Amino acid sequence: MLIKEQALRSFFQQCTEKGVGAYSEIIVPVQQNENEGSLHLSPFSADKLCVLDRYRSIDPVKMLFYMPREKVLPPQKPGSKRIVAGIKACDIKGIQVLDAALSGGDFTDPVYQAWREETILIATDCTAAASTCHCTLLDGKPYSESGFDLNLSKLGDQYYIHVGSEKGEALLKLIRKHVSIEEATDADLKAIQSNRKKMVEKVTAQNKKLERSENFRKLRQDQDKEWPKVSETCVGCGACTNICPTCYCLILNDETKAQQFVKVRSYDSCQWNGYARVAGGDTPRPKMFQRFRNRYLCKFLFMKSNFDMLGCTGCGRCTEACAGNIDFRKVIKRINDHVEMSVIHE
Repeated sequence: MLIKEQALRSFFQQCTEKGVGAYSEIIVPVQQNENEGSLHLSPFSADKLCVLDRYRSIDPVKMLFYMPREKVLPPQKPGSKRIVAGIKACDIKGIQVLDAALSGGDFTDPVYQAWREETILIATDCTAAASTCHCTLLDGKPYSESGFDLNLSKLGDQYYIHVGSEKGEALLKLIRKHVSIEEATDADLKAIQSNRKKMVEKVTAQNKKLERSENFRKLRQDQDKEWPKVSETCVGCGACTNICPTCYCLILNDETKAQQFVKVRSYDSCQWNGYARVAGGDTPRPKMFQRFRNRYLCKFLFMKSNFDMLGCTGCGRCTEACAGNIDFRKVIKRINDHVEMSVIHE
């Protein structure tokens, strides 16, 4: 199915202004002005520069489901249904990790689950790459293959629509009622495959010098030799964990007043000095490089063991946010190369 870009915007506008389908909120990547290349997640409006393609937004989609600060008791539940559009593959994978952690096991986070149930996810193929994007280093691709309700692939001024769930099928039927949709041709499908191949080649090429072994257990083999060096500019600010699409460590505060029992959940960070500190004042990771190392082990070993998924999706946001100018990709390669050289010289 093909839909004109303008028709899709018209549908979004009808949702926000007329309440079509009870979708009162549409969240999309927005460019602040024509001279700024970065994108920010923002409620859709006709006067904003909405950019559904290109690459991922600065802020991870995680923040729309697992917020930096949120009341969990009494629970704050969504007031209405919403659509989040323009999500890239790295964020879709991030949501899949959070689903496994927060709603896929013995425990279900009711607030997170409520947001997931009331939200439609519309993914979009990447048509460009930020300098820090590296999904291909993690066996990923700059387009989604699962985890979405609808996926859009841009073709000129149109989008090819791929349905990924029953919720997506229902939304597509609703879109049909309000705007025009055309049938795609074999030529359209071939063009999409060609565009996707070019994007894979682009992301692969810009990360060529940073390729390394996928045996991430090597990250654990170096205990205290190279890790202090690669983390020497880290200031423990926690920007990397806050901006990461898969980090979900939390601290729960009791903000009860008078007769109202209140619990508030906020982001915590394994990079902070007080993280994991016990009542006696001791901590299992007192040194900065130990906390720094823990984040990498969590992404590549702990989450893989727990959820059978890597905790890094290749979005590159942590590199952009780092106050110490630390490139996540270079750290992995440096540790990997150091371990390999140590084995050779033994």
